[in-house]
Amino acid sequence: MSLPDGFLDDLRTRLSIADVIGRKVMWDARKTNAGKGDYWAPCPFHQEKTASFHVDDRKGFYYCFGCHAKGDALTFVRESENLGFMDAVKLLAAEAGMSVPASDPRTAQREAKRNSLVEVMEMAVQHYKLNLKTNAAQDARAYLQQRGLSDEIVEYFEIGFAPNSNTLFEHLKAKGVEESQVIEAGLSIKSDRGGAPYDRFRGRIIFPIRDQRGRAIAFGGRALGPDARAKYLNSPETPLFDKGRSLYNFGPARAAAGKAGALIVAEGYMDVIALHQAGFAHAVAPLGTAITAEQLQLMWRAHPEPVITLDGDTAGLRAAMRLVDTALPLIEPGKSLRFVLMPEGLDPDDLIKSGGAPAMQAQLDAARPMVDLLWQRETEGQVFDSPERKALLDKNLRILLGKINNPSIKSHYGQEIKTRRQALFFPNQQRKSSFTPWNKRPPQNALPNTKNSLLAAKNTGPEAEARVRESAILLGCLNHPDLAEKFESQLERLPYLCPDLRQIGNALLATLPEAQADFNTTLSAHLGFDALQKLTAIRQVADNPHLRANAPKDLAEQALSADIARQFAIVGAMEELRDAEAETDPDEGLTWRLKEARKAVDDANKGALKDEDNSDADREAAAKLDAWINGKIWEKGKG
Repeated sequence: MSLPDGFLDDLRTRLSIADVIGRKVMWDARKTNAGKGDYWAPCPFHQEKTASFHVDDRKGFYYCFGCHAKGDALTFVRESENLGFMDAVKLLAAEAGMSVPASDPRTAQREAKRNSLVEVMEMAVQHYKLNLKTNAAQDARAYLQQRGLSDEIVEYFEIGFAPNSNTLFEHLKAKGVEESQVIEAGLSIKSDRGGAPYDRFRGRIIFPIRDQRGRAIAFGGRALGPDARAKYLNSPETPLFDKGRSLYNFGPARAAAGKAGALIVAEGYMDVIALHQAGFAHAVAPLGTAITAEQLQLMWRAHPEPVITLDGDTAGLRAAMRLVDTALPLIEPGKSLRFVLMPEGLDPDDLIKSGGAPAMQAQLDAARPMVDLLWQRETEGQVFDSPERKALLDKNLRILLGKINNPSIKSHYGQEIKTRRQALFFPNQQRKSSFTPWNKRPPQNALPNTKNSLLAAKNTGPEAEARVRESAILLGCLNHPDLAEKFESQLERLPYLCPDLRQIGNALLATLPEAQADFNTTLSAHLGFDALQKLTAIRQVADNPHLRANAPKDLAEQALSADIARQFAIVGAMEELRDAEAETDPDEGLTWRLKEARKAVDDANKGALKDEDNSDADREAAAKLDAWINGKIWEKGKG
């Protein structure tokens, strides 16, 4: 069966040979450098103890220095699985999400046509290059000199010139190329008036675009005159050229990226050329469109973390944000993006001219991770001064996190977002909290009329009473992760009296994005102990029917909401009592604060599903608040 030309290239591009071979071997951690695409393992084709089997993931080849086995991913599958050629192709195509074209007697004919188009494109490259040396190209040469391009760079990138006439069509016709081929290659356009085709590129500097095998597949043209409809013009889609799957300078840049340990993605041809001339040969550019998922996969074949350089203006920022949305579903451990937003008004070419290669390198060294831009887009220029606005941000962030397919990446993104969200919504909490758990506070001298208060009582254990409520909250969240997500903002601010339960609460929020059917397994792995066992150690918590995983959702939500509200209210009331006991000069403001604390306790207790949910310590705290309020202790303080 004959496969279309380019199919196997596309297949190899979409697959990582290290991933294919990694299913059969164990990589040697001492010799392997995954960041550079350099993998070593004992050879799977002969018995050995040393790692003499080498895989170059960037070039897509393997070689054993012992038995001299070598090849690409397709060869490896054929040899290791004992498969025929087409069976190996079908296996790898299924893994890459590609369909193998059905056998077609016309395939060979199409292959011949593609090959003939490649020949036509090479003729065009040479024609444009020769045109750059003619008198008609004086302005073009002056422009290239003005941009600082040396003769060597012009020759390296095969830059040419298309005069404002029909020279290419006439040249190819004289070489015996059929009119239909010139049009199919995207070099000329058929006239609507029935005349001879006319050249697509006229009055432009020409940049050949080659595929990763080095074949000329398209052209880009930069207009010289101010009246041109478009400053830059690319070839149309042709049997050779799919702009969403191609990158300018990809072949040479991929080789250079292996040595540099980096890949730079610029916005256009001139940026790539300027970067190359300044010593950054590992630069590519998309071809007049927003970066596609297919282009991202190409970039990741060259380097696991390409640096995207964009103009620092509004358009550049918008392009960066669109790319974030494209990349989120595709990122994996060790496969992401970093971003450089250039100083406003400058592109890489401008920056290199003004500050040289060191200025550009400084920008690359300061490249920002993708999560930075995601956060910037969702928060920049906005004011979150109401619960509704905060809730909308939470909703948008959850939608974005939901686009991430890799669970580990999703977890780390979730934790990073939580940290930034906490700093945005509760900046004061970034400082060390002044709240001290009751069992950790130093003894204080109580006022004469408060010696019998809850706080002065020696045999009362507020932490023991709070443990029931805090354990209940955490158990409800563990058994109902969807409710934990709903109450996430309250849980982040929840005041704990029990440090060990605070640890569980923090871990629960950190692992919430990974919550699956058995959330306890994920949480316990994070903690290093069985969270469910610890939370159900208290009989009162374990026997609560509203906290179980099979509890009706509405009752579970009501119980969880009530416990959270009561935790805030009771701990807040205890704080007010502590401050009242320490007050040496009570005033009317103290009574007002105590009344507000008492009201909060009453409101919270109304949400309890049954009266038994209120502990003795809760009721005692409320009673003491009443005593202080009714006694108008601030008046006694004045007397």
